[in-house]
Amino acid sequence: MNPETAVELIKSLILNSVALASPILMTALVIGLGVSVFQAVTSIHEQTLSFVPKALAVLSLIVVMLPWMVRTMIEFTRSVIEQMPQMVG
Repeated sequence: MNPETAVELIKSLILNSVALASPILMTALVIGLGVSVFQAVTSIHEQTLSFVPKALAVLSLIVVMLPWMVRTMIEFTRSVIEQMPQMVG
């Protein structure tokens, strides 16, 4: 495997990882920010109030986006496996 192929493979791996993780992280960020604003306005500082909405939102997002996430991972894995003969030589 030459260095250009390795760099390209790592680049596509990082881009796929970011594409798969960003919707989940952004959902947790938005829900967390909303709950924090709500807690600041109402002066309610309950720990479960900040955890439960984030957990439910992230879990529901994962359930909804799971087919796309799995399809994306399968396509990436398939492309890496198809490139293996060119990497060896």
